[in-house]
Amino acid sequence: MDRTPAHSTARTAPEGTAPLDLTLDAAALTAALVDIPSPSGAEKALADAIEAALRPLGHLTVDRHGNNVVARTNLGRAERVILAGHIDTVPIAEDPPNVPSRLDADGVLWGCGTCDMKSGVAVQLRLAQTVTEPNRDLTFVFYDNEEVAAHLNGLGHIADAHPDWLQGDFAVLLEPTDGQVEGGCQGTLRVLLRTKGERAHSARAWMGSNAIHTAAPILAKLAAYEARTPLVDGLRYHEGLNAVRIEGGVATNVIPDACTVTVNFRYAPDRTPEEAEAFVREYFADCGVEEFVVDDHTGGARPGLTHPAAAAFMAAVGGEARPKYGWTDVSRFSALGVPAVNYGPGNPLLAHKVDERVDVTLIPEAESRLRSWLTS
Repeated sequence: MDRTPAHSTARTAPEGTAPLDLTLDAAALTAALVDIPSPSGAEKALADAIEAALRPLGHLTVDRHGNNVVARTNLGRAERVILAGHIDTVPIAEDPPNVPSRLDADGVLWGCGTCDMKSGVAVQLRLAQTVTEPNRDLTFVFYDNEEVAAHLNGLGHIADAHPDWLQGDFAVLLEPTDGQVEGGCQGTLRVLLRTKGERAHSARAWMGSNAIHTAAPILAKLAAYEARTPLVDGLRYHEGLNAVRIEGGVATNVIPDACTVTVNFRYAPDRTPEEAEAFVREYFADCGVEEFVVDDHTGGARPGLTHPAAAAFMAAVGGEARPKYGWTDVSRFSALGVPAVNYGPGNPLLAHKVDERVDVTLIPEAESRLRSWLTS
């Protein structure tokens, strides 16, 4: 653990990196963040820069665990809200490279992480610097390794090592949502459905049993699946059950003795993880599956819009809440008993693309709406 006491000397910006200037407008700050590369597993330089920028702010207590930085006010307010964002990105493109950032004449900022989610992180940092007397106590969380395997996720590491740092009444995850509130998230379950056969020469196929053919009932059930669309706390979710990979075969002249169909189930947050797994097991029970393996599973999160802090949040940011069809770390907050929503600048359809970009007008707009919520 790398935890620097709040009263210690502030870290300087990483060598060769200009210090982050939190007095910049949110769009310019986004560009500065993008220009510090931070693909998953290589976030230290950006974590150092964020810590160095926050530590001089006298109204915040700053803690660090690994490459995760948490800053909090301690004003004794009746409520505490959490603003969280991951500081990692997907790998930087090579041809052409999408770092450093580039601002075009139309007000579009291009670069890896502009949308997902350094524009949201810029909003966090601006609020951390400017909202010194909030109407609720604030916790700002900047965490690593969101874009990779769940066991590496920095928010999960904070929850395990320092759950008190994440205590709160309501949380906003500043993932890109195009400035619209997205409540909760769906759960995701990935299973391996394995069938078995018997090898034989393909010229004498009747001497064996084709495991790929045996998988046909699985594919037929998938093709016949009718999506469930439940209403959860006022938001309409849409489940999905799909084959995402099929593997089998030994050689072009051999009848295969094994086949694996990888199935992904995206389920609404009114199901528990246990209920989701039970549904999938039952759905394929008559399909000749020899082995059912849970390869990955993370539960969803209910919208969290019934909490009084959420009502005030919705009033401040405006618009109609919509469901989050993907999975985000609001699920981790839900597991901690903290209702959470997704809200941030950037079009989520542009996340992870080589030509990732953000309309810079969305960034100060999100900052302004959140500031109104936290100061009115």
